[in-house]
Amino acid sequence: MRFTAPLTAVGILLAAYFIFWRGPREPLVVYCAHDSIYSEKILRDFERETGIRVAVRYDTEATKSLGLVELLLAEKSAPRCDVFWNNELLGTLDLQENGMLAPYQGSGFARIPADFKDPDGRWCGFAARLRVIIVNTEKLAPREEAVNAALAGDLSRVAVAKPLYGTTLTHYSALWNLWGRDRLIAWHTGMRRRSVRELNGNAAVKDAVARGVCDLGFTDTDDFFEAKDEGMPVAMLPVKLENGATICIPNTVSIIRGTRRMADAQRLVDFLLSEKTELALARARSRQIPLGPVPESALPPEVRELKTWAAAACPLTPLGRARAECLAWLKTESLR
Repeated sequence: MRFTAPLTAVGILLAAYFIFWRGPREPLVVYCAHDSIYSEKILRDFERETGIRVAVRYDTEATKSLGLVELLLAEKSAPRCDVFWNNELLGTLDLQENGMLAPYQGSGFARIPADFKDPDGRWCGFAARLRVIIVNTEKLAPREEAVNAALAGDLSRVAVAKPLYGTTLTHYSALWNLWGRDRLIAWHTGMRRRSVRELNGNAAVKDAVARGVCDLGFTDTDDFFEAKDEGMPVAMLPVKLENGATICIPNTVSIIRGTRRMADAQRLVDFLLSEKTELALARARSRQIPLGPVPESALPPEVRELKTWAAAACPLTPLGRARAECLAWLKTESLR
């Protein structure tokens, strides 16, 4: 009994050390390529619900997704990131090929269809968007035949984001895979010869079309809805490949191998892959398409239509090699 007081004193000193000298727990580091105006609220909701602090590094619009993928590759030997929230898939596949992703199959993983996740749990998709053609309805009829005619002629009033980055790179990779190297290069060269406008990101494409600088452009559904909500004279058509397939691009989430915060990282992954998060992103201005089961009645009407288009999407998981080859060529092309 005489040892009780000293032991109690030691316990108090140890507790004081952990509380006061060690300071607060280090935050979970998240690299996020998804637009901050949509992802910030999701991540802050996670903080409030779990008490886990999150430190976020966002990408820029001009280098969307590629910048963070290349940063992660550069940090491979000493990773700083715990969880990567990418806004597309193919860059995530590049990280997987480099052995940088830790497997995890939690409650969120179970609700996502097999076509949108790695079978070993190294990445999982959620909350997708579609590649679309945005049309200024004061300049051009939003009909397939009118759009095709415009794309067959002078392209000085057609906009596309620089294909080195983001979902335009995914679009090019799908064409590379379908057509092969030579035809894709000929198509790209022909677009430039006919004066297509290459802009810094999908948002810039959306702005150019919405303001009437261009008649149409290639962008994503989230950018289209931003223009529509602002009352701009725009309509959209899904991008379709020659085989009739659409291009549906999921967000992806993955845990970076070597994280020291595995338990916290797993909780964030489950949070992002939950029905609650998918519904929140579907109801946001971005109108993202849930990949897991959600009540149809809970979805905005526009998202229900997008789900129909997404059902015809081409598979993206086989495009890893096409992306690597296409990106290597595009990097060389950009230096000319």
